[in-house]
Order: sequence, then structure tokens, then C-alpha cells
Amino acid sequence: MKRRVLALLLGLAGCGGPTTGPTSAVSPDLETAAIERGLVRDPQNRAIFGAFARGPDRLCILPSAKANRVGIVIDYDAANGCRATGSVRRTADGLELILGSADACRFTARYDGDHLALPGAVPAPCARLCTGRAGLAGAQFTRLGESMAEARAMRDAKGQPLCEE
Repeated sequence: MKRRVLALLLGLAGCGGPTTGPTSAVSPDLETAAIERGLVRDPQNRAIFGAFARGPDRLCILPSAKANRVGIVIDYDAANGCRATGSVRRTADGLELILGSADACRFTARYDGDHLALPGAVPAPCARLCTGRAGLAGAQFTRLGESMAEARAMRDAKGQPLCEE
């Protein structure tokens, strides 16, 4: 009986031969590996258009002939909030937002395909887009949908369209 067990163990030890494929000195990070296997959507291949929200805060992105339009509403109460509109474009680092009439509020937001996060610090001119103690810095949004109709339907606290020209 001991000989059979020993023979079985030796036989199993010999089953794992050397790999024939090339080995990589650098292994991909977890996110890259998940994208390659289809477990996670590649944010570079996901359209940026649609409706995003978190609590009462809203963000919409729509395509336009000149530049993709973006609208943001952060609504704490009647005296504290932000309303910003402008343009957005995809960059290697995320999404570049240019807000306000003077284009002085410009920053890059993180975007992974489903979530959009504004940076923790935004340029000083962005404060003009807010009232009271509200600010754009650090705001985060989750995708509600990719529907253009849903993005067009977004309104600010006064009922004004957020992403329409």
C-alpha cells in the first residue's frame, strides 16, 4: 500500500512540466488584468456621455458640434450650492472640464467609466460658480445612465436645463 501511495505521489509530481510560453518579467496590475479578462470595463473605451449623480448633486455630459457640454449642480440648500456649465474632453489622465464664461475654472477630473470625481482642490476662479460655503472640490458622481435623453432632462434647482445650449 505504501508503495502505491509513493508511486502516485511521484507520478503527480512529474505532471507539472515547464511552461512553454514566454514569461513576462513585468506582471500587469490588477485593473489591467481584469480589463483584459473582460471582468471590468475599460474606461478608455466607455463613452463619457450621460447622466451622473450622487445624492442631490447632478452632472450631465452631452455631445456637441463644437465641444462636449457638461453641466454640474451641487445643491446643499437655497444659500449654498454650485451651478456650472462648460465643456469637457477626455485626456490621458481623465476628463478635462472647462467651466464658466471666462474659461478660468479648468481642471482634470478622475473618470473610470462609471464614477467621476472632481479633484480635492480646484482653481480659485471656480469659487465664482458657487454660493455660500459650497464648492466644487471633491465632488463625486456615479453614472445613472448613458441615455442622452436622461442627460438632457437634468435640471438645476430653478428648473433650468443643465446641459442644453
